[in-house]
Amino acid sequence: MSADRLDFLRHDDDRIAQDLPEMLDDSERDAVLWNWPMWARTAQLSPHGDWRVWLIMAGRGFGKTRAGSEWVRMIAERDHAARIALVAASLHEARSVMVEGESGLMAVCPPHLRPRYEPSLRRIVWPGGAQALLYSAAEAEALRGPQHSHAWCDEIAKWDDNQGQARRCWDNLMLGLRLGAAPQIVATTTPRGVPLVRRLMAQVGEADDVVLTRGSTLENAANLPGRFIADVTREFDGTLLGRQELDGELVDDLPGALWTRALIERCRDPSAGPAMKRIIVGVDPPASAEGDACGIVVCGLGDDGVARVLADASVEKASPERWARAVAEAAHGWSADRIVAEANQGGAMVEAVLRAANAALPVRLVHATRGKVARAEPVAALYEAGRVRHAGLFARLEDELCGLLPGGTYQGPGRSPDRADACVWALTELMLGRAGEPRIWID
Repeated sequence: MSADRLDFLRHDDDRIAQDLPEMLDDSERDAVLWNWPMWARTAQLSPHGDWRVWLIMAGRGFGKTRAGSEWVRMIAERDHAARIALVAASLHEARSVMVEGESGLMAVCPPHLRPRYEPSLRRIVWPGGAQALLYSAAEAEALRGPQHSHAWCDEIAKWDDNQGQARRCWDNLMLGLRLGAAPQIVATTTPRGVPLVRRLMAQVGEADDVVLTRGSTLENAANLPGRFIADVTREFDGTLLGRQELDGELVDDLPGALWTRALIERCRDPSAGPAMKRIIVGVDPPASAEGDACGIVVCGLGDDGVARVLADASVEKASPERWARAVAEAAHGWSADRIVAEANQGGAMVEAVLRAANAALPVRLVHATRGKVARAEPVAALYEAGRVRHAGLFARLEDELCGLLPGGTYQGPGRSPDRADACVWALTELMLGRAGEPRIWID
């Protein structure tokens, strides 16, 4: 294809859609459709220079997976001797996202250059001879010994770093990256303040050793459903979690906070989980309709002995009738066994309002004898012990948890951690007994 025709197409997307079938023959059409540099945003193309690690740290839906797949495809087509490591948090994610996913390797390669995928060998072989092998970051020792010329590491912030596992995996990969003249790694991830990500961030700009690309979800809005953009904006806009998951910002934790982002991510489990043998709705009523939110958090205890935060049904600036109705709806929707409501702000009124919403509600009033942070400390210990999971993303609740500091200080959003307090009441009832004394069940 002539350079002037290609340049014309590159700068006129509307004409491509309208006239492509008539303007090009079959071979030219294929050349255009599979020409990644022509369609990619600049941030999705590998940077210039003699870099060792290209870190793409951006919001969800930015196009990180597509960028990683296309980079691997480029290497495999140019270097027939390439030996590429594909590393994900698990082998399942390596297969389902990096290889077989909508933006994975099998999808981005043109039919005549599509590689042969050998699942039983965890191997991909291109027609020219380049190969890629799949690895799980949970098996760090599997990377001790194999040699590679290139690597693509996906969602490195998700890699399990229990006892330094993620960092050992990365180090073993680096020690085996000794084939070819200029070994390189692409690492794609949503930002989280885990040790491996922070270590790479500290190396950014050191003689082009690590090159960083950042970006937000909205940069790829043209390729995402409008409903998705509207939903995530409504749910996460203005939250620290939104800054992390959508804007691609690395959010720092408060020094000494009872909960950290890394701790919550370690405890996140969006799967259905086991059956719940007990469900509690924790409620932190507001002092007035014009004041703070009414914290309403649903937690359950599974057959495996692990508690799960199931829903945040909190309401803001609600009248007593409205927040009581929200509590009743949460209890009914989750078939709750009990509602635990703090009664320090007018105990009789709280119970009366809840009974008015539903006379059959199983309500137990609790009286706080200690501050919110003091009540939260034994619950935070449950998270550290792996006894609590978050069954989803709860942006505002998690922002409040990460704002609780020892000594009774709260530095999170809003005047008071209402959602966090409701969560603490529910988990205390489930895991620490009625009195809420700081006991931890140990297997």
